[in-house]
Amino acid sequence: MSNDTTTKPEIPATMRAVSQDAHGGPEVLHLVEKEVPAPGLGEVLVRVRAAGVNPTDYKHRSGRRFLGDPPYVLGWDVSGVVVAVGIGATLYRPGDEVFGMLPYAYGAGSHAEYVTGPTRAFAPKPSSLDHVRAAAVPLAALTAWQALVDTADLKAGQKVLVHAAAGGVGHFAVQIAKARGAHVVGTASAAKHGFVTGLGADEVVDYTSQDFTEAVKDADVVLETVSPDNALKSLDSLKPGGIVVSILPTGTDRLASEARGRGLRGAEMVVEHDQAGMRAIGALVDAGALRPEVAGVFPLEKAADAHREGETGRVQGKLVLSVSEG
Repeated sequence: MSNDTTTKPEIPATMRAVSQDAHGGPEVLHLVEKEVPAPGLGEVLVRVRAAGVNPTDYKHRSGRRFLGDPPYVLGWDVSGVVVAVGIGATLYRPGDEVFGMLPYAYGAGSHAEYVTGPTRAFAPKPSSLDHVRAAAVPLAALTAWQALVDTADLKAGQKVLVHAAAGGVGHFAVQIAKARGAHVVGTASAAKHGFVTGLGADEVVDYTSQDFTEAVKDADVVLETVSPDNALKSLDSLKPGGIVVSILPTGTDRLASEARGRGLRGAEMVVEHDQAGMRAIGALVDAGALRPEVAGVFPLEKAADAHREGETGRVQGKLVLSVSEG
């Protein structure tokens, strides 16, 4: 018989979620009532306090990605509180505050009041962040971490060029690269230069008025977040042996092949859920070396407005859905 006297939270039968019945513009998103899922083997059930919104959400909503046909609930970023654990799940107990990224791409579902996921998709929420700011971190920061640390093996003293340095992935990449002792160059419009230098960038290139390949010719690493064509162009910014890491996989060998022919390296990556990476990111946050920029917060029922804002391409940092309180 268990001696655990912890009061377990009451879990309702149904929850609100943002769903869609067809692919299309933001107008296809609507609130629905769904059954609260039960955690499966090795899973936890999390009451979602806040959930990040990412460009991949817009792309899946419009039908240009991996989830097949709707209906489905989008959202991979989550910050919240564990309310139940499945069989064999030992890392967390009800009441634990966690943040993380659900398995990409088929684990979506955080744009709802409750979500299940494997325990190792989550890490303890940084104590220095509230849930809204914590929800802005996982997918974008993990993408930057896996590109720079795991794929490029960025080292102190190296030079890294970060494209779209004021964006969701970019603003985390600048900070992660600085934390690893790199010299960081970011691309951004002139209006965002102050923000990017405030993140720690050593140099900023205005891509609207200057060719970045003329400004940077000796990078060890380029993080490409703009387009496959820009990834190929970025090879011109590398020194011999350097690497371009693109987070926009094309499913072809074009970047790697072109890079090999020039004595360079090219890699296309897709972000993966990663507890070790989340813990490392959380440690940087609590050490004051990494901070999320939240560009806007929307209630769950205004998810369509968040998508509209995100698709303007002018967002500085991240957009977040505030889902529940208490």
